Amino acid sequence: MKTITAGAQAAVQVRGSYFHVWTAWCFVAVAFLGFTPTYFVPLLRGTFQAAPIVHIHASVFFLWTLLYAWQTWLVASGRTLRHREIGLLGISLATAMTLFGLMVGVAGAERVAALGFLQEGKAFMIVPVSGILTFAVLFALAIGNIQHKEVHKRLMLVATASMLDAPVARWFLTFLAPPLASGAAPVPPVDVTLIPALLVDLFIIAGIIHDWRSRGRPHPVYLLAGAGVLVQQLLRAPLSTTAAWDAIAGWLMHVAG
Repeated sequence: MKTITAGAQAAVQVRGSYFHVWTAWCFVAVAFLGFTPTYFVPLLRGTFQAAPIVHIHASVFFLWTLLYAWQTWLVASGRTLRHREIGLLGISLATAMTLFGLMVGVAGAERVAALGFLQEGKAFMIVPVSGILTFAVLFALAIGNIQHKEVHKRLMLVATASMLDAPVARWFLTFLAPPLASGAAPVPPVDVTLIPALLVDLFIIAGIIHDWRSRGRPHPVYLLAGAGVLVQQLLRAPLSTTAAWDAIAGWLMHVAG
């Protein structure tokens, strides 16, 4: 009986160790498939025209999903020393993501403003800015808890999931959004980004369910960090029309300009 129990526990541990690996590869798939119709395919066809900063932004964000998948595989395969050795690469990449995420968000607002839609551009800027800042905070917390692996790995999962609403939203805009009306702003209303964001939250819910099955209860990190991500997603639409955000967006555009 003890042998059977030990074998069952070992099987659960193996499945548990690869949960983050499979989740990470789902992140890669979401990022790749999400940007395929609007970025990768036009890029291959030579029809995608954008400033170099946009290509750098796309590269560092997609590289992050690949690095995250690699890192989770190293841990699952017992190569934790190697995982820690390339940790500085992850910190450098996350820093670059934060910087280029902010820069592209501001550049997008400036592009929309140049077309005569200043307020719409400033309002929508809250989506990329709040998203990348949420990622940055969660990543910083993950690095601060690097010695606490159960906390660290869950914060990394939530941080990476939190930034995947952009590729999911691309599918909504490409295949479900109505044609852009003449004279309409070339950015969607902020509130339409909520459904793609909530779909991405299913990854966090999957982590909670996995915890329930493997340890009998969800880890507090999923509950607290997940709640933080949800609050950010719910508040960005109402906050985007406030005078406070208008001032912040204007300051960001002034600094960048």
